[in-house]
Amino acid sequence: MKKILAGLTVIISVSINAQQVGSTDFVPVNSKKTFSETDAPTVLIDEAHHNFHTMNGRYQPFSKILKSDGYKVAKNTELFSEKSLQNAEILVISNALNHQNRKNWNLPNYSAFQREEIEAVYHWVKNGGSLFLIADHMPFPKASESLAAIFGFQFNNGYAKDHTNKESIFKYSEGEIAEHAIRNGMHNKETIETIRTFIGQAFLSPPEAKPLLIFGKEAISRMPSESWEFDDSTPAISVGGWSQGATLEFYKGRVVIFGEAAMFTAQVSGKRKMGVNGKGAEQNEQFLLNIMHWLSKKI
Repeated sequence: MKKILAGLTVIISVSINAQQVGSTDFVPVNSKKTFSETDAPTVLIDEAHHNFHTMNGRYQPFSKILKSDGYKVAKNTELFSEKSLQNAEILVISNALNHQNRKNWNLPNYSAFQREEIEAVYHWVKNGGSLFLIADHMPFPKASESLAAIFGFQFNNGYAKDHTNKESIFKYSEGEIAEHAIRNGMHNKETIETIRTFIGQAFLSPPEAKPLLIFGKEAISRMPSESWEFDDSTPAISVGGWSQGATLEFYKGRVVIFGEAAMFTAQVSGKRKMGVNGKGAEQNEQFLLNIMHWLSKKI
């Protein structure tokens, strides 16, 4: 019976994933531009690595939020190199995939990036670029594992949940949102108290990094061999104290890492809302703007 239920979970979960779409009628709450046309940073959203989230797809609301603040947003369709990154201030990579895992999320999962690309991003950040790397639950952590590792982060290729076994609500009052310039924003009205995420991964950070979102002590990560299939034999580890968001100042550049992607956009799956449009995620949009202000060195 457990195996049958697990199989039903797979079918339902795959169906839900397939139906996730960006909310086309989404309108950002933000109405005040931080940047003018003359000083607007250029943000590249990666689309060269079979990304689950793209500028005109599931990250269209993400793009709208950035544009509402004055950012210039464009898509990246080339492999990463010194040339392809030379005109960008901020690079956003959300849920990249290897071509072998585009339709099959089961193990084995493969890297989305060539070694030369990882080195190009490394040097670009070192020389002043800002990287926003987002890798959700399995198989996305494995796809971005090598890129994260070059900056000292260790991804877990699983599904991280708090003790309620549902999406996570992070609260500053509970110590789950860390004290940080991003949490504080540029003035009091931008201060973050509560953030909601929608099931992703947990990761470990290098000592010099600063946490943003921290899992409570009872959080676990389950690591199945088949996407969304869980039973009593599925390996699980404690990820209490691990991060779902963190930052790193790296030479002249900056890095923001997150283990969940829907929290920064507005998605719908049937009648269900996932992201900044979801219940409990009312501050997620401001949190994204604060992150972008940190990456653009406004804070």
